[in-house]
Amino acid sequence: MTPINSPTELLQRACNARENAYAPYSGFKVGAALQTESGAVYVGCNVESSVFGLTQCAERAAVTALIAGGDISFTAIAVVTNTGDFPCGPCRQFLAEFNLDAQVFVAQDADLKSYQSTTIRHLLPEPFRLNS
Repeated sequence: MTPINSPTELLQRACNARENAYAPYSGFKVGAALQTESGAVYVGCNVESSVFGLTQCAERAAVTALIAGGDISFTAIAVVTNTGDFPCGPCRQFLAEFNLDAQVFVAQDADLKSYQSTTIRHLLPEPFRLNS
């Protein structure tokens, strides 16, 4: 397995996943790519439902792929949208479950080299933790 060597490479994987997003209601397509310490990469895209509460965000889809692939933690996540938005609140809480110190890279699909970077801990400084 070839590890991703730069945030731009991970963002490109997220951009590729975004192409498969199913967003017939909002038109807001999102792609996400997670990288593990071993270099494995898991991707996800958003999948909307006419029952909006059942919509799956790209970030949570990527974590689901991570868990299904036998991993339980990641070191970085890249998110690509048409506007360069950061993950929503529920996704921030969901991501915090698996690594508060993971890097977060966010970019617009039109310009992956002009990305923003932070950590999950910065995005969600006081996450809910059961028994902590």
